[in-house]
Amino acid sequence: MKKLISLAVAMVAAAGAMAQSKVYFTKEITPQSLVKIYKALGVEATGRVAVKISTGEAGGHNYLKPTLIKDLVDEVGGTIVECNTAYAGKRNSTEAHWQTIHDHGFDTIAAVDIMDEEGNLRIPVKDKKHIKYDIVGSHLPYYDFMINLAHFKGHAMGGFGGVLKNASIGVASADGKAYIHTAGKASKPAELWNNLPEQDHFLESMAAAAQAVHEFFGGRVLYINVMNNLSVDCDSDSDPDAPKMKDVGILASTDPVALDKACLDIVFNHKATAGDDNKPLIERINRQHGTHIVDYAEQIGLGSMKYQIVELER
Repeated sequence: MKKLISLAVAMVAAAGAMAQSKVYFTKEITPQSLVKIYKALGVEATGRVAVKISTGEAGGHNYLKPTLIKDLVDEVGGTIVECNTAYAGKRNSTEAHWQTIHDHGFDTIAAVDIMDEEGNLRIPVKDKKHIKYDIVGSHLPYYDFMINLAHFKGHAMGGFGGVLKNASIGVASADGKAYIHTAGKASKPAELWNNLPEQDHFLESMAAAAQAVHEFFGGRVLYINVMNNLSVDCDSDSDPDAPKMKDVGILASTDPVALDKACLDIVFNHKATAGDDNKPLIERINRQHGTHIVDYAEQIGLGSMKYQIVELER
């Protein structure tokens, strides 16, 4: 298994030989390796630090666990931040979301903030092709710095979820999630399902919203993808499909486009074997044209798809 992962990473590294953005990689998925890869980025998270994760839908089990992220949150003195969801479940109201946060143990390791508990805030977007602003939780200005800590996996609507989704849908309030999902047609969860746009318009809206959050912090954002529990389903699914592809490792960058692109390349270049099959995840990504988000994010200037893999074990 280790040889296969190394081969996939080597292929990705070769493709990025003329890279502009560094993407750090470690095969180890441990609390210590999360801290190690954060430090490798060479940018200190200072001030009031938000650590943006998904707290995971009740019933789900693939989300990043408190035991995995605790050391990193402690290292940066961070607050775990989230927003309510725009679909039926156990996180679509503040009361229910707090219960899920407690049941999953996040409030036992750090302070937690549901950023839209007290309402919304509109922040500007550079790319107004579909959305005219981004709707986030009103608590976002409480923070000076963000660590975007994402679980890389499949997603029913986006094809995959990584740091770009975590910055856009993840940071958006419940109203903002509806606004992005409908490519600017609606801004209330009740209006979401009757206003779904063309798929690429949704993906482009996510890219624009991710850029808005990056710009809101003046680039004071670090991006980390944990490639474990690689289900075709998102952590917002209460009954996700079992992962068919084995865990890969942790990747991190200051460039979210390069980071998500590197993770996609690892998935697509992976050599499937019995019990370690990347095909279901590739099919999910392709079904939703998921790779378009990185293409468009580069086009609007959020980052570069050209990168170089830096293996920490070396």
